Amino acid sequence: MCSEAAALERYSLNGETMGTRYSAVFYAPEGQDLAVLGAQLFQAVDAVDQQMSTWKPESVLMQFNALPVGAWRVIPDTLLWVLSTALRIEHESQGAFDIGVGDLVNAWGFGAGGQSVEVPLVKGSQRRNRASAALELDFSAQRVRKRLPITLDLNGIAKGFGVDQLAHCLEQAGIRHYLVGIDGEMRAAGRKPSGEPWNIAIEKPLRGRREVMGVMELSDASIATSGDYRHWVERDGVVYSHTMDPARGRALSSPLAAVSVVATSCMYADAWATALMVLGPDEGVALAQQRGMDAVFLLRDGDGFKQIAVLDGQLQ
Repeated sequence: MCSEAAALERYSLNGETMGTRYSAVFYAPEGQDLAVLGAQLFQAVDAVDQQMSTWKPESVLMQFNALPVGAWRVIPDTLLWVLSTALRIEHESQGAFDIGVGDLVNAWGFGAGGQSVEVPLVKGSQRRNRASAALELDFSAQRVRKRLPITLDLNGIAKGFGVDQLAHCLEQAGIRHYLVGIDGEMRAAGRKPSGEPWNIAIEKPLRGRREVMGVMELSDASIATSGDYRHWVERDGVVYSHTMDPARGRALSSPLAAVSVVATSCMYADAWATALMVLGPDEGVALAQQRGMDAVFLLRDGDGFKQIAVLDGQLQ
């Protein structure tokens, strides 16, 4: 039994953010002021939403997207950190993770406009600029500008960062045993009073319904999943997910149904799950091994699924 957690009370708080819900389950001393802590948790995720949402025209990100090439914009330090992290993961993933796909997201009907999919597949043959080539970050002045035309989309990293912000909020309040999440992206710390780690339900990648595929134990780590089963379109008998393939300049069509990544930070797990999903079962597994990652790949196999697991860079 975890003696520290055993002396604490269990609490639960949740709310709405980023078009979905956030949750926090934690153990704290009896008499915890939930009103204050609840407000702090909401403020933490709402700040991320106000800065990074593509669904709010007034968000900092959307205001920056509307600026002309060459115009500097001072941005919050948290957004600057997320942008710099995204560019680093773009490099480390060989361009598979790219935040400069906002135009593709909109063209394929997955953006705030929700327009019908009319973009021709041949558009994928056109050369695209990577976000790292199009953006210039000035850390000393805390500002950013476009060197080339680009539309940013942070949906592959913002939720994970929001989860990290929830965790930071609890830790600032002295809470050490918690499980926080936003729409399936989760981060856990400490343990339950029994000494057991937190249990995370892994969803079966089915389109149109939700079923639990298995349970993963999580402690002092984060998990995020990228998949093709929540938001997708079908064209000429081919299913395309909401994830964009930067190299091909179109929505992703892959034998992979989902990729889950475990990492210390949920922001990293979120972005890397997207990158490995884009890379596919061959290149993605190879890169996960090369980088010593923990990842689970689920491939569609007839009416079922085939699993490929990488733990500490080793195939299981």
